[in-house]
Amino acid sequence: MRTRTLAFGLYADEQGLAWVRSLVAEAAGSRSARIVDEGVLRTFPGSELSTADVYGLLAEQWVWEHPGQSGGAREPVELRVRLVCSLRTWRAIRKTVIRTLCPEGMAPHACRVPWVAA
Repeated sequence: MRTRTLAFGLYADEQGLAWVRSLVAEAAGSRSARIVDEGVLRTFPGSELSTADVYGLLAEQWVWEHPGQSGGAREPVELRVRLVCSLRTWRAIRKTVIRTLCPEGMAPHACRVPWVAA
């Protein structure tokens, strides 16, 4: 088993972050992976780039998908979660979280929290 990182760019407020964290924790727990560290980045270590520079398109996605609604306290951030698990388990967890973040269906829909897998 190795330590592996899940990273998601999000346009979220504290409530949205808590929801995504719970999705990751549930997916990891169901596959017996152990979360060893978790962090929310607003700037990238060793870089002058902010998460707003990289994930600003998620704010634009929010405006497009939620016309006339304020973004409120949402901001572009990166959620990084370090897990101890096999590569196969990491892939299954990542796939589950992505599928749960914004379930695809036949009807047009908007994601609760705009995201991108990093």
